[in-house]
Amino acid sequence: MTGLAAGWIDSIAGGGGLITIPVLLALGLPPQVVLGTNKFQASFGSFTAAAYYVKEGVVSLADARLGIALTLIGACLGTWAVQQIDPGFLNVLIPVLLLAIALYMLLARPAGDGERHPRIGRFWFYGVFGLLLGFYDGFFGPGVGSFWAVAFIAGLGFSLTKATGYTKVMNFTSNIVSCVLFLAGGFVLVVPALVMAAGQIIGARIGSGLVVRKGTTLIRPIFIAVVILTTLKLLYNRFA
Repeated sequence: MTGLAAGWIDSIAGGGGLITIPVLLALGLPPQVVLGTNKFQASFGSFTAAAYYVKEGVVSLADARLGIALTLIGACLGTWAVQQIDPGFLNVLIPVLLLAIALYMLLARPAGDGERHPRIGRFWFYGVFGLLLGFYDGFFGPGVGSFWAVAFIAGLGFSLTKATGYTKVMNFTSNIVSCVLFLAGGFVLVVPALVMAAGQIIGARIGSGLVVRKGTTLIRPIFIAVVILTTLKLLYNRFA
């Protein structure tokens, strides 16, 4: 049930880790095992959602291949860096950025309702955001789907539906890097992770189908709610 709920939320607005990580921690698992198991099961959900968006024509893999390659490189660097540097300082910075995203989506109501003229070329867009957000997801992670969605809307002029589809492709790319490294380190409980993965696949399929049918009217309120909840959770972790 945890995997299904997380897969549904994640395929629409990101933030499935808000559900899965607290549940895994509540079971008394060590933090490294929680993160490894979470990345493993999340990879199935992000793949299912990404594959559906590609199948429905929301995402063109040929158009996204540069972003996939640079996100992969960024995620590798971020996963390496998190083993060298204390990411604690991000606990203060990230909630501020997420709150700014929530305000942006609330106040700039026309944004994401339809496609607009790109403000930056694809080469430079993926060169900056592929490396940066790929690195961030490998290094820390919370809110990366929100950052990607707003980047696609503001930078390339995507609609919110199209931005959601491309976001899941980039999420899967960075997820699979972390998943492989956690597996290599022995930090994945494979059987529970596979059970959660089954739920993720079902939830992601349902959620991505709703996005294709309902579009912005479904995504916007869930997106804003997830961003605000992520912000509050990070602030709670930092100060409580």
